Amino acid sequence: MTVRRDFQEPPRSRPDLVIGREELFTSAREQLGRGGSVLLHGPAGIGKSTVLRALAADYGGAARTVLRCSATESESHLPFLALADLFGLVLEDVSGALPGAQRTALESALTGRGESTLQRDGLALRLAVLSALRVLAAKGPVLVVADDLQWLDAASAELLGFAARRLGDTPVQMLCAVRTEGQEYDRHLPASPPDTLAVRLGPLNRTQVSALLDHRGYTPLPRSTVRDIHRTSGGNPLFALELGRALAESPARPRPGEPLPVPTSLRALVLSRLEMLSDEARRTLLVASAGARPTLALLHAAGRENAEAETARAAALGLLATDPEAPALRFAHPLISAALYAEAPAQERRAVHAALSTAASDPIERARHLALATTGTDPDVAARLAEAGALARDRGAPSVAASLGLLSARHTPADSTPGPDERRLQAAEDAITAGEADLARDIARDVLTRATVPAERVRAWMVVIEAAGQALGEVDAVFPQVLADAGDDPRLLAQVYYQLAWRGLVVEGDFAEARQEAAHAAELAARGGDRRTELMALSFQASTETLMGHPDAPVTVKRALKEPQDPYVACHHNGAGSARFRWLIMSDQLPEARATITALLREVRRRGMVESEVHFLRFLADTELRSGHCGRALDLARESLRLARDSGIGEGASAMLASLAEASAGDVDRALALAREAADHAEVDGDQMYLSRALAALGYAQLVAGDPAATVRSLRRVRELEQGLGINDPGRGRWHGDLAEALVRIGEPGEAQDVIDTTRAHALRLGRQSVLAVLDRAEALVRAARGEHEAAVARLTSVQDRLGRLGYGLEEARAAFALARLRAQAAASPRTGARPLPGPASYDEAARLFRRCRALPWLRQVDAAATAGPAAVETPAAAPAVALDALEGLAAMERQVASLVMEGATNREIAARLFISVKTVEATLTRVYRKLGIRSRVDIVRLAAGRRTT
Repeated sequence: MTVRRDFQEPPRSRPDLVIGREELFTSAREQLGRGGSVLLHGPAGIGKSTVLRALAADYGGAARTVLRCSATESESHLPFLALADLFGLVLEDVSGALPGAQRTALESALTGRGESTLQRDGLALRLAVLSALRVLAAKGPVLVVADDLQWLDAASAELLGFAARRLGDTPVQMLCAVRTEGQEYDRHLPASPPDTLAVRLGPLNRTQVSALLDHRGYTPLPRSTVRDIHRTSGGNPLFALELGRALAESPARPRPGEPLPVPTSLRALVLSRLEMLSDEARRTLLVASAGARPTLALLHAAGRENAEAETARAAALGLLATDPEAPALRFAHPLISAALYAEAPAQERRAVHAALSTAASDPIERARHLALATTGTDPDVAARLAEAGALARDRGAPSVAASLGLLSARHTPADSTPGPDERRLQAAEDAITAGEADLARDIARDVLTRATVPAERVRAWMVVIEAAGQALGEVDAVFPQVLADAGDDPRLLAQVYYQLAWRGLVVEGDFAEARQEAAHAAELAARGGDRRTELMALSFQASTETLMGHPDAPVTVKRALKEPQDPYVACHHNGAGSARFRWLIMSDQLPEARATITALLREVRRRGMVESEVHFLRFLADTELRSGHCGRALDLARESLRLARDSGIGEGASAMLASLAEASAGDVDRALALAREAADHAEVDGDQMYLSRALAALGYAQLVAGDPAATVRSLRRVRELEQGLGINDPGRGRWHGDLAEALVRIGEPGEAQDVIDTTRAHALRLGRQSVLAVLDRAEALVRAARGEHEAAVARLTSVQDRLGRLGYGLEEARAAFALARLRAQAAASPRTGARPLPGPASYDEAARLFRRCRALPWLRQVDAAATAGPAAVETPAAAPAVALDALEGLAAMERQVASLVMEGATNREIAARLFISVKTVEATLTRVYRKLGIRSRVDIVRLAAGRRTT
């Protein structure tokens, strides 16, 4: 299906579509042929729309669906107009295939009717656009053609960019044109796919201008006149054609050497042509130039009774473009509309806006026209603009809301309630939501230059802090000032200390400080009657205490869940419900955790809160993975990762959980790649907490992949990170048993026992029964490595039963596998005088349990072990005693680096494997040399080689 909306030219003008553009036209056409996208850019009138139409006509036949939109400056302030152009005629074809929340969001945006969920979560609409394109592409290639990208309303431009960055291999191409000066087209590339070819259209040379004029019939013109036209137009095709038209219509031709009989600016040229219209027709065009989306109906409503005849005359003069399929009037070029409006007297412009303030159907447009028709302050106008801003906010267009808020502030009297600065701060908060942090910061700083009311100053400072994003360290100087402004007002202080809690976690990486600040914020909010801040602070405190293994965590969770609740906090992924889930799952209450997170997921889906949906899908996947429902966990984890990548939220966390699920139920190589991707995200963000989670996932994947040495390297790094962060609850990452098992496999049972003993102390204190069972499984392997086979079998038998009763199906299966391996090993190497180990030497039970979990990578290991027979059973390697003694005096990081040097790894390879810098590797080696009494890495290698011969 092809949706024909725009860019149609009479056949007579086809040949000039590529005059002077043959090379770039061929380049763009080849790019489209390769499946790529094209962005045409250049100054106004340079011929972008002409080339765009030619390319669309030339390549459009290869696409099953062509979506088109074109914008004007006057309509750029209204949200979703371009979206309506693109999807208005295909809505019925795609809506049935969209999830409910996305369908509702898209229909609401296109029609302006119905209840919108965008106020709660604008991501639903972003994902709806992405999903709609995917639905169309499933039926055949899609070509999106967008002209005058610079005038696209901000909401539509953001949606297009959001989708373009996430389409991947989906057969959707974009062909766009944007007005630019110089080379600043880069800022428009985010609205295009990553493979977009940017093609700049430059000025035509004199020969090309002459050919263009000849084609349009402006002949014969003297060479000197053509030269003058080329010079005056600067090689701009539109300007050259307008000059040629004016000369052709002039009764007297200029003599050689005389100046052209028209001004050199397009504005003057437009005004010259407007003289052919009556005053009433010019007034009608002025109304059209001021309207966001002018139609004949709008012109009639604004009092232009003869709009049909007057616009027809304008079209005949080339001022308006004709398109029988498009209801809106369109100027032949936006500069014509802009020049017409700019030349009108201010009083006449205000009269036009006054008429449109009642004629326009959209309340946002009506409010904007009312503001432009009004001079000075007016409380009624300010209130109307504030209401329009709220409506734009609900439609998911915060940038429009911000501009309306600033207009509202301009018309708000100084003594009004709310006052002008309060409305400016609302605009700043909308700008934050829209991602316009610089604008928000500028507004807040401006308010701070004159605001004296503490509440307004603190609110402004909060905007400054929010605008800093993750770079809270850059606004450290703000906190003393905002504390001073808050004075002793507990409501204001609560907001400040809540931000200080996040600073303690993000900047300092100090859980204790973060917990203390959050608790103080909750107390202050309670005193000040700010229930929302109190609940958010309590939720933050509860989550922090849970991760710390703090004994007060259960009590804090209950306080955060106490009524009255706030709906926003209840559904927020950092809210009270989420804090309760974390406590439940770390306390081994898997059924309750599943019920809690399932209810939260159902609610956020009903509300269309996509950001929380990403996190809650991940939480549910984690719950199912622990329960041994590995196939279900893999499906949920993949869904969370897909949604995270589509929305740009929580990608690292979702990749981490997806890695765990892939290693348990899917593809181990993919698990390794996802874990490294998650670690990369955390490194870039400077997020030490999620770096530890990502490395724990990497260590688990390496263990499943059969690389215990790599597992040890990864999980030792996790241990160091969590010790530095003050995370003591082993129920958080659950990596300790994997580290101990891997240490046994590489011949380090002593270190394995140390890990077990240290972790067991925390697990006993916190009552983490499943962690204790996993540690006992690892300790059984330590005992087996020391020759205590009977004790190891007894321990593993007990562990398998305990894990089964706790509901940890995958861990239960791993215990059965370890038990089968141990029995097979004993059968393969019988000891003189030793009693046979109790139980069958068979892998059947382990296979049954892994099959029940749908843990395919583990099941493959069982099958391989059973097929290979007893002789192939892995026996833990014995580490060279002398080497262990030599390295015993080194710190953990020093031992890891030295071990990798012994393996022949370069400094850069060591840095990559341990996720540290090359400089850190070099500094660590210097300490190793000093402690071992050697001079270089060659001595380390020689040392290792010598010990292998002993």
